Amino acid sequence: MSNLNQLLENNRRWSDEIKDRDPDFFTELARQQTPEYLWIGCSDSRVAANTIAGLKPGEVFVHRNIANLVIHTDMNCLSVMQFAVEVLKVKHVVITGHYGCGGVVAAMEDTRHGLIDNWLRHIQDIASLYDDVLLTLPDKATRADKLCELNVIEQVINTCETTIVQDAWNRGQELAVHGLIYSINDGILRDLDITAEKWTDRKELRRRFLSSSNAAALR
Repeated sequence: MSNLNQLLENNRRWSDEIKDRDPDFFTELARQQTPEYLWIGCSDSRVAANTIAGLKPGEVFVHRNIANLVIHTDMNCLSVMQFAVEVLKVKHVVITGHYGCGGVVAAMEDTRHGLIDNWLRHIQDIASLYDDVLLTLPDKATRADKLCELNVIEQVINTCETTIVQDAWNRGQELAVHGLIYSINDGILRDLDITAEKWTDRKELRRRFLSSSNAAALR
């Protein structure tokens, strides 16, 4: 069995390089974390928040799970969100999906995958909700990409509907919820243009996305 020597050596090298460039970096970092962003993303090893967003340690608070889901019974995700919103006072909650998401692709397959099928059920429900949209697309790969986007939309809506975000808006706290999607093929984050800064009816968020999506397809 391989050991962790390479990982530990990489860490020491990274730490030395950081201190060479900025001797006070870790001293300042240890004092307090004051991120403006809560990033809710996928567990995929290719989609690391700090790296693709070009942010330093301490600048983004992160929660990741398979297929970047915000489920109202997931105490892990909700606890992270509450701490970020109520204690750290983040100004942005960023739901970030990515094209080629293995969780989304697995949810589209008529195959059992084990325990994870219970988690993927949420994505299958989204596919059912947007069945009329997905059926208009020409092939499985295009439908998978669209479902990755639709999944982000629904998680933005779920986030807006949490008591945590609702309470923040009710007390006048500055907080916006955004939906982004990342392409592993070119390394670019794309804004799905569904930012909510106060409570907006979920049907309006869906309508806005579908309208802008259709317009983009015609260009």
